[in-house]
Parts: sequence; structure tokens; C-alpha cells
Amino acid sequence: MAHRERHRSERIGWLRAAVLGANDGIVSTASLVVGVAAAEAASHDVLVAGVAGLVAGALSMAAGEYVSVSSQADTEKADLARERRELATDPQAEEDELTGIYVRRGLEPDMARAVARQLTAKGALAAHARDELSLTEALAARPLQAALWSAATFAIGAGVPVVTILVAPATTLVLAVSVVSLLCLVTLGAVAARIGGAPMLIGAARVTMWGMLAMLATAAVGRLFNTTVA
Repeated sequence: MAHRERHRSERIGWLRAAVLGANDGIVSTASLVVGVAAAEAASHDVLVAGVAGLVAGALSMAAGEYVSVSSQADTEKADLARERRELATDPQAEEDELTGIYVRRGLEPDMARAVARQLTAKGALAAHARDELSLTEALAARPLQAALWSAATFAIGAGVPVVTILVAPATTLVLAVSVVSLLCLVTLGAVAARIGGAPMLIGAARVTMWGMLAMLATAAVGRLFNTTVA
């Protein structure tokens, strides 16, 4: 019986946007909150900074992903349009090009020619998109999907330090936000690695390391600013 295998590479589009959004939401908002709190600002001011960072960051992530992935999609469309023109004007040269690709991959010249002709007859543009341009449906650029995933996951990630502000005592705000955010980063890195088929420990460690560095840096800035003003 025919069966369809599902590969992890099919998840790369939404997984990348989701992990990037959630990671950036936690790291940037927690770092902002820690920096403001380290300057001994009032809890209300820290909360306002966190919510402002959440909203601005989510919209920025959405815009950035949409523009970036749209540029990729435009390039893909331009390449496909070029292939379509070349197939219409010089189909023999395109068949020769496809044959050469299969020969370089290990087929005998006669077999490569036969495969190129059969695939061309079935769908010439699809064959060239896949084998010449390395464009597939699973890896195609989807700007709106990337933008929505990034905005939503950023907001979810940024919600972690914001909610922590609401429940943590003002005297331990810096410590509470840092610890909760780092725990969430460990979980995020491990889950993302698991979904992508990578070692969970490595995934968790690299995300947590950068988050810790960011929070330490902003905490230092907050302390310095408070000391200077005082």
C-alpha cells in the first residue's frame, strides 16, 4: 500500500517563526522589564514598560517576518517566471539541463534523459522548480503565515514576564521575572528541539544562554542608570 511519510522539514516554515517569536517575546520583554525594575522603578511603571514592549514587539515581529518572507516569495516567483519563459522558448535546452542534473546525481546518461523526458511530460515547470531551483511546496515562502505565527508567539512569550509582574512581590521582581523567564526559555528550547528532531539539551542550552546574557546586560544598565541618577 502507498503511504505518505511526514518529514520534519515540512514544519520548518511555521516552526522557525514560532520559535523565533516566542523566544524573542520572552527574552526582549523580560530583559526590558528586568532593566526597568533594576533601576528601582515603581511596579506600575515596570508593568507599563512590559505591556508596551509586548505590543510593540508583536507588531514589529509581524512586520519584519512579512517583509522578509515576502522578499523570499518574490524571488521564488521571479525564478519560476524565468523558468516558464525558458521552457516556452527553448524546451530542448531545458530538457538538456534537467538531464545534466540527473547525471550529476548518479544516473546513467540514457536513464537521465528518459527521466527528464518523463518528468517534463508530466509537469516541466514542477520538475525544474524541484530539481533545478530546489523549490518545493513544503518549503515555499508563506509571508502571512510567518507574520501571524511570529506575532502570536511573540505575544505569548512576552506575556510570561508581564504576568509575572502582576503576581510577584515588588521586592523580588527582578529575581522572579528572571527565574520564570529562564525556566520558560529552557522549556521552549527543549520543545522546539524535540519537534525539530534535534538534541533537547542543546536546544534548551543555547536559548537559555542568550536569554541570560540579555537579562544580565539590561539589569546592569538599569543599575547603572539608577546609580547615576541617584
